[in-house]
Amino acid sequence: MALATGVQMASPAGGAQLRRTLGLWDLIIIGMVIIQPTAPMGIYGVISNKAGGHVVTTILIAMVAMLLTAISYGKMAAAYPSAGSAYTYVGQETHPALGYITGWSMVMDYVLNPLICIAFCAKATMNILPRPSYYFWVILFSTFFTWTNLRGVKTSARINQTLCLGMTIVVLIFLAAATRFVWHLHSYGPGYFTNPFYDPSTFRPSRIFAGTSVAVLTYIGFDGISTLSEEVENPRRNILLATILVCLIAGLLSSLEVYAAQLVWRNGPFPGEQVESAFAMIARKMGGALLFQTLNFTLLIANAGSALAAQLAAGRLLYGMGRGNALPKSFFGSIDSRSRIPRNSIILVGIFAMVGACALEYFSAKLGGGAYEVGSQAVNFGAFIAFMGVNAASFVHYWLHAKERRMIYFILPVLGFLICGFIWLNLGRAALVLGSIWMTAGILYGAIRTRGFRSDLVQFDAPAED
Repeated sequence: MALATGVQMASPAGGAQLRRTLGLWDLIIIGMVIIQPTAPMGIYGVISNKAGGHVVTTILIAMVAMLLTAISYGKMAAAYPSAGSAYTYVGQETHPALGYITGWSMVMDYVLNPLICIAFCAKATMNILPRPSYYFWVILFSTFFTWTNLRGVKTSARINQTLCLGMTIVVLIFLAAATRFVWHLHSYGPGYFTNPFYDPSTFRPSRIFAGTSVAVLTYIGFDGISTLSEEVENPRRNILLATILVCLIAGLLSSLEVYAAQLVWRNGPFPGEQVESAFAMIARKMGGALLFQTLNFTLLIANAGSALAAQLAAGRLLYGMGRGNALPKSFFGSIDSRSRIPRNSIILVGIFAMVGACALEYFSAKLGGGAYEVGSQAVNFGAFIAFMGVNAASFVHYWLHAKERRMIYFILPVLGFLICGFIWLNLGRAALVLGSIWMTAGILYGAIRTRGFRSDLVQFDAPAED
């Protein structure tokens, strides 16, 4: 399948370009908001039940897996500091057709993320203010997020800093409450402090693998950092550092959170109807109603921040694909001359998220909540295709095409590819079906635009560093 006969890397002639205004700490904060400092809280109960209580162990294993991919992302961003991210890396190093397929899979991941977060925000707000309808809150949140991202990347970065600070404070309050709870226990029993890592009564390799396939969701979104490559000062250094540091910080912070939670709850299972609220139940056990409500509100803020940052990254991905002609260039490849942001892409993602969140509520009611669960899992379909693609691109660039081959550039991307492939194959059946439908639609779109792939579709071009 030949989508293009050649690959180009040149500066666009004329027209507005993205502005380089983000520093290293801006990237780290944006990445932490996308991932969320509270990331493991929502999936804690599911992981605990699957892994026999070994939540902290699965979080650490998942961190190692994602760090391998984070290194590949950072190294490829150093080679190609482009807003197209994995789409550009794979297309440049392997084949334009594979780059297009990677980019199309990423679109699914990036546009579903804000949709799911907006739906969660609307539901969480109704627990506090039940009077306005779900649809009112969906429209309000999607409009606000779109308006914020249209004000420019620096405005989004400042809001992300505030959100990240607020979430971090609540995490610290939770850890302090857990420490106080454990301190006042009269007895601990054998293995009390080590069982969260290894409890011989419940440890089974198959259960650990099952838990790790869910725990990896803690890190989903770190790749959004690479989509900001054209708005970063010194991108060849800062993208690599930020991507690795975000994965490392998120992993260590998440491990500390779930370790504290396990010390409070021990390794007992959660009833099926209480799995999603498991962390809030732990907060109530050690801090009463006040900590329970504080944590609920924080999860609302966390998902709002994640939606805001995910829409920001999605707009940059669509812009990168539009500029490379994988999507209609006149619409997606344009930059607003005043704000210097991809306005059309930002607005389109906002509209899709708003309509999709409304549709999700309708189908969830029809399917008894099944649509929401499938939507959440489907986010990973595109994400792991991109992860595998970036590891493959890193292998080709730094091993196959390198003048001096270093064994580290063979081992890291190969391990990253294999681990991501294993996780992708173990996604839920419904998510695999939905993702396959999306990929089929993308290939058909490419075939129509190129009259059966007889003409060029993809070009890879990025402006030079300022």
